[in-house]
Amino acid sequence: MRKIGYSGKSDTGLVRINNEDTFVIEPDAGFCLVADGMGGGAAGELASRIFAESALEVFLDNEDLSEQEVVETVKKAFQMANEKILDYASQNTFHESMGCTAELIVFTGGGFVLGHMGDSRTYRVRNGLLKQLTKDHSLVQDQIDQGALTPEEARNHSLRHVILRAVGAEENLALDLIRGKIYPDDLFLLCSDGLTDMVDDGLIGNVLKSAGSLNQKAEKLIELAKSAGGNDNITVVISEIQ
Repeated sequence: MRKIGYSGKSDTGLVRINNEDTFVIEPDAGFCLVADGMGGGAAGELASRIFAESALEVFLDNEDLSEQEVVETVKKAFQMANEKILDYASQNTFHESMGCTAELIVFTGGGFVLGHMGDSRTYRVRNGLLKQLTKDHSLVQDQIDQGALTPEEARNHSLRHVILRAVGAEENLALDLIRGKIYPDDLFLLCSDGLTDMVDDGLIGNVLKSAGSLNQKAEKLIELAKSAGGNDNITVVISEIQ
């Protein structure tokens, strides 16, 4: 296993009272995650926490997995969280709209496996180039794909927070799985939409490519989102292949 550096930070922002985001960094198990809760108040917090606990449960019980086994374990983490959230919501009807978006990346010997649902995002910087690895599961992204909206129009659209896929939304889980190689100096960013709604990709890339520690970069991204308004909870997790 390659040596990997990590840093994570979460902030309530300047508008919300509570923080519905959750992040986990587990260097020994080679994974990290970001989950953004939906449903308001305690429901959103609980949904994102259920996702984090499900991932911890399935990965900390499994060691020395092959890449295909990692793929299956990522699927298992999402499926377990989905079932737990649906079960809780069915027994607590005042939380029936609860769910979460989620990013879960697992590093194998020479690659990564990424599970993605919702409008949280994962980016990678390689050789000085920023690339968004995930596609938002959102109404406005669908409109962009169909040519009905430009990315600039979508950024401020009144329906930009309408999510089409989320953990805990329905029984049939439509999960994006992304696999790839890793190389020395690759930098990965997992983040909630509290960052990307406030800060454009150009600024995000500049921070990730700048000098400084991973902790300093995480703090700078949070600062940028807050200085732009901080309308939502902001969570970032950065990992670097060393």
